[in-house]
Amino acid sequence: MRDNRAAYWRRWTAGAAGGDRLPLVGPPRRPSPPDRHFTVHLGFTAADLVAAREVAVGYAEALSVLRPELALGASALSPADAWHRAERLFCGALGPDAERCVDVAGHAGFHHAPGPGGLGWGDGD
Repeated sequence: MRDNRAAYWRRWTAGAAGGDRLPLVGPPRRPSPPDRHFTVHLGFTAADLVAAREVAVGYAEALSVLRPELALGASALSPADAWHRAERLFCGALGPDAERCVDVAGHAGFHHAPGPGGLGWGDGD
């Protein structure tokens, strides 16, 4: 390669001005990989497990309002030094329209789908 100046490479990557030359850099041959799932861990202090559960539910609900793509039903709480003891924060029961219950885990009464006026189902009060 005799000519390594930027203008030479820019001409080849963008395609020739005459249109008869193919660009040096083409589109990728393989499709991009699908999105992967990730988990964020938020640390905080609380007096006991009940208080920690209330704070964690508040954080999860607030984040789901700000970022609706978050999987609220996948939220869990665990001690900081024992991630293997994680417990679910939300019910997650499957409803008749394949919606998941977003009430807190262990709630009494009907199950409720997300959003205002969401579908309710199950054995309730």
